[in-house]
Amino acid sequence: MKILITGGAGFIGSHVVRLFVTKYPDYQILNLDALTYAGNLENLRDIEAAPNYRFVKGDITDPAFVDALFAEEKPDAVIHLAAESHVDRSITDPLAFVRTNVLGTVHLLDAARRLWQPAGYDGHTFYHVSTDEVYGSLDFGPDLFTEATPYDPRSPYSASKASSDHFVRAWHHTYGLPVKLSNCSNNYGPNHFPEKLIPLAIHRLRTGQPVPVYGRGENVRDWLFVKDHATAIDAVFHRGRLGDTYNIGGVNEWQNLKLIELLCDEVDEQTGQPAGTSRQLITFVQDRAGHDLRYAIDSAKIMSELGWKPSVTFEQGLRQTVAWYLENQAWLDSVTSGAYQTYYQGQYGRGASPAPAR
Repeated sequence: MKILITGGAGFIGSHVVRLFVTKYPDYQILNLDALTYAGNLENLRDIEAAPNYRFVKGDITDPAFVDALFAEEKPDAVIHLAAESHVDRSITDPLAFVRTNVLGTVHLLDAARRLWQPAGYDGHTFYHVSTDEVYGSLDFGPDLFTEATPYDPRSPYSASKASSDHFVRAWHHTYGLPVKLSNCSNNYGPNHFPEKLIPLAIHRLRTGQPVPVYGRGENVRDWLFVKDHATAIDAVFHRGRLGDTYNIGGVNEWQNLKLIELLCDEVDEQTGQPAGTSRQLITFVQDRAGHDLRYAIDSAKIMSELGWKPSVTFEQGLRQTVAWYLENQAWLDSVTSGAYQTYYQGQYGRGASPAPAR
């Protein structure tokens, strides 16, 4: 089987690529990534020489490139993770999210349809990885997002992902394309680009900078360890039902402020600082526009149907995450400075310049 994994140099994608390359040596894994600021092939140095792995640089927003790639490589399956994903960036540049998340997805869908449809769809799968943000915002209380929750996106990012989800289902119902979808909660773990909350906070704590917390820090998120997400994607890809959606969450909700306080305490413990040192760097900043109050995933379906469950508690996963960043400070320095893009520049060309972490 040849599997095309899009966005495989990104945070979640690199963990999925590594899992599939190492777990399934008989598969051919083709990693497609545009190497924009969030794509980092240093994330995959440990498997880049594997005989069943190959990287291709390319942009899914270029239909001619996508068509040529499918014609040449003839993948049996697609796991689609390539996306613009940062809500703050979507507020300042929404059209970039439409181009990648909507149009890019449609280019992939139609290329897969035209390749697979003539001989029949048997043995093929188009798996689209999405987000819980398409469901909108919950109030405090017992309610959870289920696979039947109506879509109610609130940001340009979540609207673009909601649109791409609809297009995936449309290609399934209209053309019979064999699809699977999953909607995940907030991911965390090693190799995360430090514009997101947890890696940004770790970077700032180790350099003694203020750690920003939006508003009063009361917003709540469910947190999913990225390696657990990769195993969930594995389960959905191999055992999920065609045409179905699976919600994937970490089964733990944390208020942002409580999370940052726990993170501060973990950094103090692992660096040998006096307890409470890092908490002094917490700084409240103006709330983000349209900041959803609460996300919470009901993962009952994937647990009961596919036997998946998180392997770590949030405290365990956070401890591993902090340890990884402290042990890999050269990686973090390379990413925050932009130097990470120079390693593969001669071979693949430079992607878009990263914005500084803030």
